[in-house]
Amino acid sequence: MKNTSLDKMSQSITKLPNKLQQKNQSINTYQCLLVAILVISSWAGSLAYLLTIDISNMPSIIFIPAILFQTFLYTGLFITAHDAMHGVVFPENIKVNNFIGSLAVVLYALFSYKKLLKAHWQHHQNPASELDPDFHNGQETNFLSWYFHFMKKYWSWWRILGLVVIFYLASCVLHLPEKNLTLFWVVPSILSSVQLFYFGTFLPHREPVGGYTNIHKAQSNPLPVFWSFITCYHFGYHREHHEYPNVPWWKLPEVYKKAKV
Repeated sequence: MKNTSLDKMSQSITKLPNKLQQKNQSINTYQCLLVAILVISSWAGSLAYLLTIDISNMPSIIFIPAILFQTFLYTGLFITAHDAMHGVVFPENIKVNNFIGSLAVVLYALFSYKKLLKAHWQHHQNPASELDPDFHNGQETNFLSWYFHFMKKYWSWWRILGLVVIFYLASCVLHLPEKNLTLFWVVPSILSSVQLFYFGTFLPHREPVGGYTNIHKAQSNPLPVFWSFITCYHFGYHREHHEYPNVPWWKLPEVYKKAKV
């Protein structure tokens, strides 16, 4: 029954007007699946390598690129799950699509895909309103206070406990170095949450000086394609995402360029 409920929820969020369906017809569904698998496997492979290398004699400055790279891959995990929430990862089979999404958020930080899917549906239906779970409460509008207000809605003590248990098992049972776990598992996941919030919620949905100008209450970050990818997998092209939610992240630059013409 739980899987059926999840499938129905996924199908409801992916129902689109005809113009959006037509825009998505040119996208190879197996290509979407391969991109998702590539992101997840890159994260897993990179983490496995970083957790097992000997860093005891390495200068600390060398850790920074590795931490930033792992942060980028963590962000990719969540963006992959986000695409799955829109039925984009594998629309040919909603169960496979939801499995990939569930796997990505569990690997990210033991999140519940079903709960995130419900919250994301509410966000798209009621952007920048009191019914939007990602929006601020009208008082905590600056970056830091909004971020902590945002995070409180998604974190729970049992999830933190679960991550602590995993850390303990990895260090005491698998004998992985605690420093490696902290630098390449804990720190990148936290930095990724800041990256996702800043580029995917704060910048796109904060109210402009002149007020919101579209029904999605969203604006895009006018970054070049390369920097758009580096900062948040093109999630900064946020108005385009709200207008065309069934377009995968790697196709958003194409939509953004057409919108500017």
